[in-house]
Amino acid sequence: MANSNFIDYVKIVCRSGKGGAGSCHFHRAKYVPKGGPDGGNGGRGGHIILRGNRNLWTLLHLKYQRHVFAGDGQAGSEGRSSGKDGEDKVIEVPCGTAVYDADSGKFLCEVTDDGQEIKLLRGGRGGLGNWNFKSPTNRTPRYAQPGEPAIERTVVLELKLLADVGLVGFPNAGKSTLLSSISAAKPKIADYPFTTLEPNLGIVSYRGDSSFVMADIPGIIEGASEGKGLGLRFLRHIERNAVLLFMIPADADNIRKEYEILLGELERFNPDLVDKGRVLAITKCDMLDDELIDEMRHGELPDGVETVFISSVTGMGLTELKDVLWRTINDEDNRIPSRITHRDLDVKHRVEEEDAFVIENEPAEEEQWDVEWPEEYWEDDFKDED
Repeated sequence: MANSNFIDYVKIVCRSGKGGAGSCHFHRAKYVPKGGPDGGNGGRGGHIILRGNRNLWTLLHLKYQRHVFAGDGQAGSEGRSSGKDGEDKVIEVPCGTAVYDADSGKFLCEVTDDGQEIKLLRGGRGGLGNWNFKSPTNRTPRYAQPGEPAIERTVVLELKLLADVGLVGFPNAGKSTLLSSISAAKPKIADYPFTTLEPNLGIVSYRGDSSFVMADIPGIIEGASEGKGLGLRFLRHIERNAVLLFMIPADADNIRKEYEILLGELERFNPDLVDKGRVLAITKCDMLDDELIDEMRHGELPDGVETVFISSVTGMGLTELKDVLWRTINDEDNRIPSRITHRDLDVKHRVEEEDAFVIENEPAEEEQWDVEWPEEYWEDDFKDED
């Protein structure tokens, strides 16, 4: 995958800007010998902001920008002049990006909509100048506050494709062929396994102006949840799908057993995946006659899942499959917002080459506060968001 432009997992270092120091200055003029304190406040440090961008489909641009640092706030000056705020840094990410803490693996936030902005790291507040501390009993305060220190954090960005239907199956089960048959997508199709090396998306038209999005991921093999094959690298995309379409060829030795293997791999990867809506498609049925299909319906098919017999080459059963998928997608229990789950990152869910990324950067030094902040100075910008 080193030469692929599709990057769905990247590890970067982010650091917000530190706040500027407040000024300790006293006004002096020719005819104002005791002008009093007039030191201005320091500017706040820059924020690190995530912004969704529907024109992006990969995290490739962040692979070559591993350190994102916001600007520091400038110090205050005389005449009650406040320092300039530090420059904010905006990180553009594709819709469907989840963010995790790289050290603990804890889920932090997600960006799902175009233009959505999330403040990942807040910039340090600027220190108060000595003008803020004057009072009738303290007319010449000879101190000011330093700026708040910067916040530094290493994060993992994980892209999960937003699609209504996800295709799940072993290599050469006919997933790419189905996607090319019912949508305008042009995935690579060949007669050897693992022809699909990166996810493909296709928009499927349904009865007029309606449509839904279908995602094809590389084939899963037994043991994919433990790192075998390519399945583990792309199983994260299934977490975003509202409905899972299991695809098993008609010439499989035991359809029920293969279905249970696939379902077991998903459950081991993320136990919440078994709660999603499921449909089973028996592919390559153009080589079966009606008698064999009837025999299969009453024999080796798994229980508790709706089954459709299809052939992507001849078009057999594709209309029925669309009807079943559309009905399952629009089931209230299968709506995407209620089915998105985010398990914390652990050893088996990480990408080894990204986890070995070394940060050659010293963390910001902690600064001591000389003066407590007045309660009325708290800015609305730093209040907790819902």
